[in-house]
Amino acid sequence: MRLLSADFVTSAAAGGRASGIPADGLGQIALAGRSNVGKSTLLNALVRRKVARTSAAPGKTRLANIFRLSMDGGPGGPGRWGLYLVDLPGYGYARGGADSANELAAVAAAYFAAGGPAGSRMRDPGGKSRESQEDSRSQAPDPRMAGPRATLLLIDSRHPGLESDVQAYRWLSTVGSSPQLVATKVDKLSRAERGRNLRELERVFGNTPMPVSATGGEGLDELWRLIARLARPGENSK
Repeated sequence: MRLLSADFVTSAAAGGRASGIPADGLGQIALAGRSNVGKSTLLNALVRRKVARTSAAPGKTRLANIFRLSMDGGPGGPGRWGLYLVDLPGYGYARGGADSANELAAVAAAYFAAGGPAGSRMRDPGGKSRESQEDSRSQAPDPRMAGPRATLLLIDSRHPGLESDVQAYRWLSTVGSSPQLVATKVDKLSRAERGRNLRELERVFGNTPMPVSATGGEGLDELWRLIARLARPGENSK
């Protein structure tokens, strides 16, 4: 599998018409996680170039930033194909207090509402429920053009089982299929700590996490294969 290109497409915010969210039949893989868990860093590591802005300060990403990738080969057979990677705002921290935190949660909710069924009732990561029927009617793209969607929930492997991560996992499971767990920053753990923390993540979530290191490159090839399977489910079944 070979990456041919990776380009920034647009940034999407909450409110108004979600016309910036692509609906061209290509798969979309969203990266979700706590602030400073390494979403933008992992995205840059996957495409081997700096397309997403990173910062040591948490709460840097405040919009849903969408990138279009062109690929060649991989799971599903030879040939060129495309997908989108979506860098969602982090949860658990926001400059500006509660109002900013609610704003960031609304951005993630708007992204999933744009691809979900009209009239679905959603609960954002902050715990507030809302009716999305009116928003979905105005924002949802033509379902005939919608491609497969999946979510990677990034969790800092040094801090397994945080309540904010558990809440996010439950919320994401209500707006789509259960997210795939990705344990980041495993290079910062000793061998014993890694085994213990990965087992704890599996116990808490009932889902086996995929360990990765954006800085060292560990697990990136396996993550690429997972992304390809999620983005081209029909091709992989042939």
